[in-house]
Amino acid sequence: MSSPATRPTFLLVHGAWHRPTCWSALQDALAADGWQSRTADLPSAGPQSTPTAGVHDDAEEITAHLRQTEGPVIVVAHSYGGIPATQAADDRLGVTRIVYLAAYMPEEGQSLATVHGGRSVKPEDEDLSGIAPIVFDDPRTSLYGDLPDDQAEHALGELVDQSRRSFQQQVTRAAWRTVPSTYVICEGDRALPPALQEKMSARASHVERLGTGHSPFLSAPAELAALLGRIASAPAEG
Repeated sequence: MSSPATRPTFLLVHGAWHRPTCWSALQDALAADGWQSRTADLPSAGPQSTPTAGVHDDAEEITAHLRQTEGPVIVVAHSYGGIPATQAADDRLGVTRIVYLAAYMPEEGQSLATVHGGRSVKPEDEDLSGIAPIVFDDPRTSLYGDLPDDQAEHALGELVDQSRRSFQQQVTRAAWRTVPSTYVICEGDRALPPALQEKMSARASHVERLGTGHSPFLSAPAELAALLGRIASAPAEG
């Protein structure tokens, strides 16, 4: 068990169309358990009128937080956030583990689009500007299916625009090759198919499961905080 003096800080990396405030309930639960956390604010997701930042801009934001954080850091990346986290996380910056929470876990040369079978697009080949539309026919069910109606409506009202560039840019490095990783499969997920999560989780050092939908930081913050605490307190891997 980590002592309070050596406990890692959790750096929480949100997914597409979200803002750092989506982590508030989880941060409260982590604090109640004695854990410190901070959030990254990815520039690919609003609130600017037309976000144009891509994966590498988001990775720079994560790197800046890592440089500002003293002591060990566990990066917790949700959904799209797994892509810039894969680019940015580095044990030389104090990262001791990456937790992929129902997140994309790409290999070098992959983008979110190519993970889903889309073609590779290079910046010099095509204009990557513009907004990525919310791709779900029913975002309430896909993103927040296990939330009460009032909480789901509030969460939907907090969504912002997401840059198209962020879905098309490829990663050039895969941090999970050198940094220990845990993949948390959300078994009731209706946004990122559990079968795809299972496939990506094969790259992780360790796999955990939650019986939640896509957004356990909203639907089960105390359960997720307890799981993250167990992951952080587990003996280091050799």
